Amino acid sequence: MASGISSRTLTRKLDAAYRHWDMRRRAHLQPQPAHASTPALSVTISREAGTQGTAVAEEVGSRLQWQVYDHQLLELVAQDMGVRAKLLESIDEKRTTWLLEDFESALGVPMVTEPAYVHHLVRTVLALSSHGECVIVGRGAAQILSGPHTFRVRLVAPLQWRLQAVCREHGMKMDEAKAYLQDTDREHAAFVRELFQKDPAEAHQYDLIINRAHFGVAECAGLIVEGVRALQPRRS
Repeated sequence: MASGISSRTLTRKLDAAYRHWDMRRRAHLQPQPAHASTPALSVTISREAGTQGTAVAEEVGSRLQWQVYDHQLLELVAQDMGVRAKLLESIDEKRTTWLLEDFESALGVPMVTEPAYVHHLVRTVLALSSHGECVIVGRGAAQILSGPHTFRVRLVAPLQWRLQAVCREHGMKMDEAKAYLQDTDREHAAFVRELFQKDPAEAHQYDLIINRAHFGVAECAGLIVEGVRALQPRRS
């Protein structure tokens, strides 16, 4: 689950997540105007393999000062019931109810009936979204969070561009990179199709689709931040 990322890095990211949750919890404890029950916008990033989704997410998070949850951290949170319980402490019943209604409406089913991990994953993603001001990479977040308070982004690129990117980033040979891309894309698609009955490549699920072959990491982040700032007032 945490291959390619050290336990020290995961601990540091979890500590940052705790601070984010606590800050949001304290903010919700303050007197709020009537419209403040609507959560801040969240961003989900779906990506084809080799498009550096986590790097783009980190840049977006840095610019907006939002917490970033890549797939390793999200899986860790979803598997750790103690962490998830702490996260859920600051969510009131009313907000949880309409978040679940958004999710159920999007899927057309009352809730995915899968093993415990998937149930915890869905609850965790919904909880993170209720806090708002976060960027979530992968794990079907774009399909789980399909309501009006999420800005959904998809990163794509031609196969040849992704092959070259993976060879540079991981030092792979071309045939190794091709197998890696095929396997990873297949696993991502199967995860979303089997658990959420959605095709992650379907364009209409997203608010913004970016071709990474034409935009660098910083440029992608700039486009996403611009989209967030344009949509936040309308969706609040």
